[in-house]
Amino acid sequence: MAPGSGALADLGFVGLDDDPDDPVIVTGRRATRGHPLTEAQKEANRLVSRERAANEHGFADLKNWRILSKVRMNAKHATALLRALLVLTNAEISH
Repeated sequence: MAPGSGALADLGFVGLDDDPDDPVIVTGRRATRGHPLTEAQKEANRLVSRERAANEHGFADLKNWRILSKVRMNAKHATALLRALLVLTNAEISH
């Protein structure tokens, strides 16, 4: 991955990437019995969840439309098509 970029993941991936200076996998935080989450950590979890949900909804739509299995074109064109469909899906969700 390019420096400064990362992937959003759910709490099942906590601890997979232990480099706090340049995380490759961005996850939320888990509360423990003795250490509850601070308000800032709760807000960070909400932000990660919101971004993940939007992406997962887009990919679920693509799977339902069976776009990924029917694409028989140049990968460059397929990428542009997928991006356009995700933009349209996000525009539909936000309205």
